[in-house]
Amino acid sequence: MPTSQLPRAVFAMDPVHLPALFPPRLMARLTSLARLDPTLVVQDFADPRAAGALAQAEVLITGWGCPPVDTEALAAAPGLRALLHAAGSVRGWVGDAVWERGITVSSAVDANAVPVAEYTLAAILLAGKDAFGLRERFRTEHRFPAPAGFATVGNHGRRIGIIGASRVGRRVLELLRPFDFTVTLHDPYIDDAQATALGAVPLPLDELLRTADIVSLHAPDTPETYRMLDRRRLALIHDGAVLVNTSRGALVDPGALQDELVSKRISAVLDVTEPEPLPADSPLYGLPNVFLTPHIAGSLGNELERLGRTVVDELTLLCAGSPLAYAVRRADLVNSA
Repeated sequence: MPTSQLPRAVFAMDPVHLPALFPPRLMARLTSLARLDPTLVVQDFADPRAAGALAQAEVLITGWGCPPVDTEALAAAPGLRALLHAAGSVRGWVGDAVWERGITVSSAVDANAVPVAEYTLAAILLAGKDAFGLRERFRTEHRFPAPAGFATVGNHGRRIGIIGASRVGRRVLELLRPFDFTVTLHDPYIDDAQATALGAVPLPLDELLRTADIVSLHAPDTPETYRMLDRRRLALIHDGAVLVNTSRGALVDPGALQDELVSKRISAVLDVTEPEPLPADSPLYGLPNVFLTPHIAGSLGNELERLGRTVVDELTLLCAGSPLAYAVRRADLVNSA
């Protein structure tokens, strides 16, 4: 395609992410597909320095730190026909005006699900070996536990409860297939046949919580899922079980969770919390049965290139007039992150 016929594109995100999202080889592909200034990264759609580029933009390439794309933003970019998001969910920053104008929206949410699922698998396997608890004992006692101390340790036959057949949840289910686990699933939006096809035994939420050795949360943060693990439901998790949360802290009652963890009745691997981060005086930082990480399960470092590659591949399809592989529909956002 002659350069004059290439669509005009503009970056809109926190510029700190740009080099990792689009390293030189990907940036070269991108600039072969669209006319864009790699040095212009919009952080404010009202910035007069971006006005000229936005006025001609047909494609907006967004990422973390992108300002809301609302009516005012679209007024600055009257020719916009596609938003390609080099990150996860578009909910919360893509306004109603985008959908009403029929602008095509795509997201790298599937690509971002990959490292989250990998983190979750690692957490499940390590939790099954009680690696987190044994590490704390080893650090303080400086000796190997007696053989009797391993009686409840191991991954053979573990019952893994997955809450939410989201993109991450489905990828976790796929990654769990090679292991000797019994996997159960709760998701009100899929039927028993779909759950079985995903390799899981469908269960009501309360039954899943009662029977799982390791519970892993993968539901979206919606009004329906807010505090879905409240005090009553957390109490259903059996003694010694582990809760893994790589989804959102809002899904769990923070006070009830803290009480359960302080009592040491259950353990947890928490990559997300509410609030986030926890206050400095939170007891969860020092509990031996809590493994806290600073929201690292999603794409970081060299994993960002996967997100950028998704955008470049989507732009390739857009330029060819083909349907996008990861198009987002407005209706999809009701029950998704």
